[in-house]
Amino acid sequence: MPESANPRSPAPRRPPAARIVGRVLTCAVFALAGLLFCVSALTARGTNLRTDDSLLRLTDVIREKSEQNQQTQHQVSGLQQRVDALAEQQGQNPDDIRRLDALEKTAGLDPLKGTGLTVTLNDAPPGATARIPGVPDPGPNDLVIHQQDIQAVVNALWRGGAKGVQVMDQRLIATSAVRCVGNTLILQGRVYSPPYVVRAVGDTSTMRAAVGADPYISNYLQYVNAYGLGWKVDQSRSMTLPGYNGTVDLRYARATP
Repeated sequence: MPESANPRSPAPRRPPAARIVGRVLTCAVFALAGLLFCVSALTARGTNLRTDDSLLRLTDVIREKSEQNQQTQHQVSGLQQRVDALAEQQGQNPDDIRRLDALEKTAGLDPLKGTGLTVTLNDAPPGATARIPGVPDPGPNDLVIHQQDIQAVVNALWRGGAKGVQVMDQRLIATSAVRCVGNTLILQGRVYSPPYVVRAVGDTSTMRAAVGADPYISNYLQYVNAYGLGWKVDQSRSMTLPGYNGTVDLRYARATP
């Protein structure tokens, strides 16, 4: 075949300098890749970087801290009892002791006994739908207990003259705050899941009337009827609330006019 008939011309040869530069760049790329593999291996130290089985989920961390806080509260309670015993041994002024006892009772540090109410709130059953004709199908937020629901019960009991209030297994004091994250309750460093139990000592008739007259609770009861959220009120002739055993030190405070 004549040379002019060849449709593909021979590839031009690179000059020697270009071949050397190409080889150097290739070696540099391979060296960099090897360095990255070594760094990755040293960082992993033999663990699988693609799995999260060894990593705690956020909920696990919260529950772990909650258990630690519970243990710490028990230790604080034991130390406080030792402090009180030592203080009595020092022979304080009887008037000062009586004043201190009265303040501790008012602050919620002592156990409280009397007639009381127990209010229980719970999420709707799994797969709950509207139970009343004409009511729209519920969304996820319609089927779970929210922070404002628990807070509404606590506020109503206080307005009804409660002498003391307990949420789950913890006594509330002036600095207590009810907080919910998702469908879990965080109270004074500990985490709880529904059902949520609120107990209060006081005159049961006035507390029950305050609960029945609260507009937020009335709105909650509409969801109880529509979607099956849990609601139960029990009356007790004799109820004992534990004293608050956590720290009472104020870390942040600001005077208001």
